[in-house]
Amino acid sequence: MSSIDRSQEVGVTRSYEIRTYGCQMNVHDSERLAGLLEDAGYVRAPEGSDGDADVVVFNTCAVRENADNRLYGNLGHLAPKKAKRPGMQIAVGGCLAQKDRDTIVKKAPWVDVVFGTHNIGKLPVLLERARVQEEAQVEIAESLEAFPSTLPTRRESAYAAWVSISVGCNNTCTFCIVPALRGKEKDRRPGDILAEVEALVGEGVSEITLLGQNVNAYGSDIGDREAFSKLLRACRDIEGLERVRFTSPHPRDFTDDVIAAMAETPNVMPQLHMPLQSGSDSVLKAMRRSYRQERYLGIIEKVRAAIPHAAITTDIIVGFPGETEEDFEQTLHVVREARFAQAFTFQYSKRPGTPAAEMENQVPKEVVQARYERLVALQEEISWEENKKQVGRTLELMVAEGEGRKDGATHRLSGRAPDNRLVHFTKPEQEVRPGDVVTVEVTYAAPHHLLAEGPVLDVRRTRAGDAWEKRTAAEAAKPAGVMLGLPKIGVPEPLPAAAGSGCGCD
Repeated sequence: MSSIDRSQEVGVTRSYEIRTYGCQMNVHDSERLAGLLEDAGYVRAPEGSDGDADVVVFNTCAVRENADNRLYGNLGHLAPKKAKRPGMQIAVGGCLAQKDRDTIVKKAPWVDVVFGTHNIGKLPVLLERARVQEEAQVEIAESLEAFPSTLPTRRESAYAAWVSISVGCNNTCTFCIVPALRGKEKDRRPGDILAEVEALVGEGVSEITLLGQNVNAYGSDIGDREAFSKLLRACRDIEGLERVRFTSPHPRDFTDDVIAAMAETPNVMPQLHMPLQSGSDSVLKAMRRSYRQERYLGIIEKVRAAIPHAAITTDIIVGFPGETEEDFEQTLHVVREARFAQAFTFQYSKRPGTPAAEMENQVPKEVVQARYERLVALQEEISWEENKKQVGRTLELMVAEGEGRKDGATHRLSGRAPDNRLVHFTKPEQEVRPGDVVTVEVTYAAPHHLLAEGPVLDVRRTRAGDAWEKRTAAEAAKPAGVMLGLPKIGVPEPLPAAAGSGCGCD
């Protein structure tokens, strides 16, 4: 049966699978892609399909040196499957698609659709056009066609959600290709953002994460320097919204009014993820980062003064071109001074198309590796010491789904504290659902998690838990679905995945 005949067969429902690579923005875009496909009549493929879906979509990232090798390897794996299954389609979108365009179809002629970061809303149309015309469709828009938040969405969590407040980036960091692929910053209207948040809360969501490439630069496009702090304060008035987070801010745009808004708005959580990248002023200058060590540590000091229990996390790049041992020691100095709860560390790798890739004095791989190991060892020590300070504290946790890989064996559940620390706690006798809130006492600390081994002190059933229960029951009535190939995610959290899925470019 031909692909046209199969797709037109009465009663045939086509399945889809989305594989996502990269930062939180890509994760959020994949929720939109899933919503678009389901709106067009597709259903998610059963769990473990591994390329057996009727449509496989790759949402790509371009910030890593080997991103294209990874993509073409995966496409090569699907080629024989597609040859045996008339009607199967493969689509490639995201940052690598925006960058490479026609190259993808030349290297992998079995790909049906290539689309960019600015026109994700066109995916169903391009798939249909490729099916009818029986030839690859490559469509890359140079500017945003529709703000992603206006598109249908299939969110991965019933109780926590990303809310995009801007797209694009106005910075020119020498190691980052994101501005070239996602364009200049474009802000949403505050009323549209708050309307989306209110709608989500109405559906049962109790935690939202405000998302932007440089989230606290929000307002530059609409001419209001205090727009972001006003947005945080406005979240206070949304009944039922218990937790507000944001990612990722840029030190250049971090102002005192944002710190005040964080401290004075009860549902803004005491947690901050702020990329450092390097502690060396000379390296920061070469990176074209518009702040220096003193400025960064000054922000940390102000945040801790205003929010004493805040957990601060960061991103750091090791081995940027020209980095000397003295430069690296400056990074270690900032890590010691800032005492991050956690740091997501990246070994510098050339991003094709960036100025840094052409710089002289590329640091030898073995030197980068040695520095990386020293940094990780120092941060592990600090993370453990900071977590030990949590022992004895009584915390309210939002129960998470799928964040404790050993929970089944240990008879525990997992949740996130207000400061976003991961806590594994003893499973209580009464039913506890993802999205519900429990009160526990911390009894043990490890570098990357806390334990509450005693009995749960209180369980609060929530509308978010109700929403999870309703959604789970609805999913059980349909064929089992699959995750979108995302980094492991329960509650959407404002931290890049530890496996290096964050761009490291904020």
